[in-house]
Amino acid sequence: MLKSYETVFIATPVLSDVQMKEAVEKYITLIKENGGEVVNDEDWGLKKLAYPIQKKTTGFYHLIEFKAEPTFVSTLETQYRRDERIIRFLTFAMDKHAVAYAVRRRNNMAEKK
Repeated sequence: MLKSYETVFIATPVLSDVQMKEAVEKYITLIKENGGEVVNDEDWGLKKLAYPIQKKTTGFYHLIEFKAEPTFVSTLETQYRRDERIIRFLTFAMDKHAVAYAVRRRNNMAEKK
């Protein structure tokens, strides 16, 4: 049974656009190779951090919404920890309300474009 998850990671601000795209592609591919399904991915761009992390005050934020087996989350987070480009990450399981909210948010963003 696949569950819905949302993961947000912050990549180091010293990456070029190409390097950032490679990092995102790595995780999307990892999800798909492990039987997961990417529902949505959003680039939130370079943002100021609330507090310095590893002496950095900004970072590239990226969100990936996906469906996967519950056991896959630990695999994903292990990959984040091993990747020196990722300075912070958060993955959480979405309940039906969070899934409904995410769908509404995506629809609203699509209408604004």
